[in-house]
Amino acid sequence: MTAFRPTHLTLALGAALSALLCVPVHAQSLMELVESARTYDTSWQAARAQLEAAARRADQAQAGLRPSAALTSGVTRAQTDVSRPDVERTANTQTLGVNASQPLYRPANRIAVEQGERGVDVAQAQLDAATQDLLVRVSQAYFDVLAAQDTLTFVQAQKTAVSEQLASAKRNFEVGTSTVTDSREAQARYDLVIAQEIAAENDLRVKKLALDQLVGVTNAQPVPLAQPVPLPRVEPANVDYWVETARAQQPGVRQAAIALDIARLETKKAETGHRPTVDLQAGYNITRNPNGTLTAPGVNSRTNVASIGVALNLPLFAGFAVQNRVKETLALETKAEADLETARRNVAQATRSAFFGVQSGQGQVQALEAAEASSQSALDANKLGYQVGVRINIDVLNAQSQLYQTKRDLAQARYNVLLGTLKLRQAAGTLTQEDVARINGLLAPSPATGATSTGTGTKQP
Repeated sequence: MTAFRPTHLTLALGAALSALLCVPVHAQSLMELVESARTYDTSWQAARAQLEAAARRADQAQAGLRPSAALTSGVTRAQTDVSRPDVERTANTQTLGVNASQPLYRPANRIAVEQGERGVDVAQAQLDAATQDLLVRVSQAYFDVLAAQDTLTFVQAQKTAVSEQLASAKRNFEVGTSTVTDSREAQARYDLVIAQEIAAENDLRVKKLALDQLVGVTNAQPVPLAQPVPLPRVEPANVDYWVETARAQQPGVRQAAIALDIARLETKKAETGHRPTVDLQAGYNITRNPNGTLTAPGVNSRTNVASIGVALNLPLFAGFAVQNRVKETLALETKAEADLETARRNVAQATRSAFFGVQSGQGQVQALEAAEASSQSALDANKLGYQVGVRINIDVLNAQSQLYQTKRDLAQARYNVLLGTLKLRQAAGTLTQEDVARINGLLAPSPATGATSTGTGTKQP
């Protein structure tokens, strides 16, 4: 039996991995694409605009505690007819005035100011949630592309190895040292790998389109991870710590807690419907009658009136509107309390799931690393057995398939761990750009500079 050349497989895999780790000069790091997404993602921009709008609403509420002034003027013409005696008079009246008011006691306005300030806090929590979501979405799309590239690379390397095995089987059949079964088995495996390659190419194309759409860059080229990959550990390794952090800091919980505060303030504002209001008022008004008046015809007169005083408004009865408004706000306050508890329960569950997901992923990486070594040993043993005639062609093909599948699973598991750490911090509400920067530090360095690639892509219009 013709000896199988084990160097072909080794060379194919080595070339594939070299191509995988080669960083194009125009490749973008994770942090670069995150910054690009900030200026392109409409969801994040909408959250930022919402914060600005909330700040302006809070400024509007301040107006209820500040003085107001108005300038008034007018011209009127009046005609008066008297039957007995028969008198007809026409008079023109010109008025000009300045009136000002300063609220002295308006509890509803003061509460509205507090609500406006809490509204800014809600918008800030929404922006924090949008920022964390953007970081995770970009990282997810980034590693999806890398995983698809890995899959395509390993499939192509497997195709090269299978093609070598197919050629060897055909040569052995031609010289009569093997049966046609070996050739047909190798051909079937080769055809299967071709189908897998087509699927992998399409998956990579779709993943790249998704990344481009997210970050606003045409044909983005993510920088691959450096090899070997030092996976970060979760610190502290205590699920209760992460749960308690989430219950206090997660943006969704913060929004619910602030909404409860606003609901309580709304109840207080409704109760002020029974309270009086006091305003300081002042004015200066000028009235001029150039043609006189009915009682003083033809007399050009001018009247100047300056006034200052305090206006008191005491509600007496409003048809039970205030009482019913208070009952409504109390019910809404109860709803806000329930919403807050629901948010806390949901984030606690999500945080636990994220924590144990990361732990499970780290265990899977360790197991797959061992499986990779075992699969490589099994492949070497099968190739040796095939050379000496104790193993058949299908054994080598199966061992090859197992090795490449293990490599794909291991690469995906590593990406899952990296994403899992970010999602855990998102669930706990502590995810920041610095966390993404630490992941970015695991990328392969640029061959030209020895640093992570900082190439730029083409911005989408």
